[in-house]
Amino acid sequence: MFLPLSKKEMQERGWDAVDFICVTGDAYVDHPSFGIAIVSRLLESLGFRVGMIAQPVRDADYLTFGAPKYGWWVTGGNIDSMVAHYTAAKRRRSDDAYTPGGKAGKRPDRATIVYCNAIRRLFADAQIVIGGLEASMRRFAHYDYWADEVKPSILVDSKADLLIFGMGEKQTAHIAKELAAGVPAAQIRCRGVCWLTNQLGLPTDAVSVASYAKVKENKLSYAKATHTEIEEQDAVRGRKIIQKQGDDLFLVQAEPMPALTTEELDAVFELPFERMYHPSYEALGGVAAIQEVEFSIMHNRGCFGNCNFCSIAFHQGRAVTCRSMDSVLREAERFTHNPRFKGYISDVGGPSANFRHPSCEKQLTKGLCAERKCLAPTPCPALKVDHQEYLEILRRMRKIPGVKRVFVRSGLRYDYMMLEKDDTFMRELLEYHVSGQLKVAPEHCSAHVLDCMGKPHIEVYERFAKRFYRLTEQVGKEQYLVPYLISSHPGSTLQDAIKLACFLKKHHIRPEQVQDFYPTPGTVSTCMFYTGLDPYTLKEVFVPRTQEEKWMQRALLQYFKPENRRAVMTALHRAKREDLIGYGPGCLIAPERPQRQEDAGKRQPAQGGRAYGGKGTSSLRDGRKKAAGAAPKRDGGGRKKTGRGRG
Repeated sequence: MFLPLSKKEMQERGWDAVDFICVTGDAYVDHPSFGIAIVSRLLESLGFRVGMIAQPVRDADYLTFGAPKYGWWVTGGNIDSMVAHYTAAKRRRSDDAYTPGGKAGKRPDRATIVYCNAIRRLFADAQIVIGGLEASMRRFAHYDYWADEVKPSILVDSKADLLIFGMGEKQTAHIAKELAAGVPAAQIRCRGVCWLTNQLGLPTDAVSVASYAKVKENKLSYAKATHTEIEEQDAVRGRKIIQKQGDDLFLVQAEPMPALTTEELDAVFELPFERMYHPSYEALGGVAAIQEVEFSIMHNRGCFGNCNFCSIAFHQGRAVTCRSMDSVLREAERFTHNPRFKGYISDVGGPSANFRHPSCEKQLTKGLCAERKCLAPTPCPALKVDHQEYLEILRRMRKIPGVKRVFVRSGLRYDYMMLEKDDTFMRELLEYHVSGQLKVAPEHCSAHVLDCMGKPHIEVYERFAKRFYRLTEQVGKEQYLVPYLISSHPGSTLQDAIKLACFLKKHHIRPEQVQDFYPTPGTVSTCMFYTGLDPYTLKEVFVPRTQEEKWMQRALLQYFKPENRRAVMTALHRAKREDLIGYGPGCLIAPERPQRQEDAGKRQPAQGGRAYGGKGTSSLRDGRKKAAGAAPKRDGGGRKKTGRGRG
């Protein structure tokens, strides 16, 4: 049974009021890939009466249940509300997969702030707790790409009492019990939360970062603060952090909350989710976001891959924890009793699908290494590589009666797979769990750009591609790699973008979608974008900033499209790479066709001519032109707009 979404549904349960109200910027979807669904079901499991308010607009929406007995839980939704509304070019999106009928504009910009201010206005003594990706990534003073300015902690603007960062089950349980016991939200303390206080309330065992005023005026201070904030996000060695927000107003972040144990994570996924959107949305066209996740299974959390542009490390954390094999298989077996299930499990993954273990034994007692990534630019010698348990889950899952196929669609770390000593895992993956295309994320080919991204160098991807096609042939399949690519990431010059275009031409890759770098709050890459500095080294980083340069870099990744011809031609002339204009096998585009005499003086189209030239395209007959398969929309922390991450 869904939790009540209206006063009528509340009364049908025999309730005259609720203990807690959960407010979300998404439609109400009761599925464990939606953070607010987990929070609400967890509160219910603790014996509390919970009401849901989804995408409120009018004052009457907030008044649906009256005042809750204990407090409010507020989130902007599964993704940042600004990412939900705007493209990387700051153009308004025309749809929203998290809204009934896909209609855009059903949540406000900076939804968490708007919702909290409305609650505070209508219920002066409300106890407000905020969480989710939008709040978590904006917990410190942060660069806001859409306003092009540094903003204070979201706690300041929202006027909330407490902020949960990261995955919040333990915090939720602790806070709910304290609120029920009469403790004001602003006075509740535990790991994994942030609060505001004056100087007298500051802890003595904390590290300080530059104030909001300082990071707003000084980019070097911003970069140094980001470095500290990132490096302290470790549940074993992380310390409290203090950042001054105003006159005698300080943000305090407690130490990160340890990840759930396997047993605790199993218990979360055993909560009675309906795994569907609320039935009231059916007449409105349903909620598209459920389509990709309804019959998918998340078996892990966290990612020690720690890419610089990704929100996972700062939100979920680098420490990997996983569900038990039995829990995952029980979820798959339950699918077979669902009348909507057609026998196909769409994904078995998580932030990085093939991580089932800590990166090494050391991290359990000493935490993950500061200043060092587990996989990039080269793998750490202490890294533990083991796909056996994941492989066993897939083997057993595909034997469940009623299950026709089990897919792994995204989130696979190919660099981690390449460290396996034999082909067992990859061969079975390609034989049973890939449906024509495998999406992986090389992102770029230039070494220094990949260093800025925190990714392995392209040689690893090239070795993986050879292995992929060799094993694909061995298992008798026709399958293709679909690479995720980012244009205009900090560090990428026009010459780097041209190098990537040449790489794509050489490898017969024609991406249908590419992602222009999107500076979302809280990530290392966003710090580079704003400051022009690498927060780890404080060295200067080139940043493509103008719309013209972004236009050229993005077009180069799809040099073969007629509509990109003018941008590619402009880029090649500007970079003095006219050698790539011609009919040779390495050329990107053909030269302009000379005007015929009778055409002289006539107006020429802005984007004329062929998209690419001559003999260099015949090699596409090898079939790999299909490697340009459509990729899902990617934004912020999880690149697909489903709340999932991928490496």
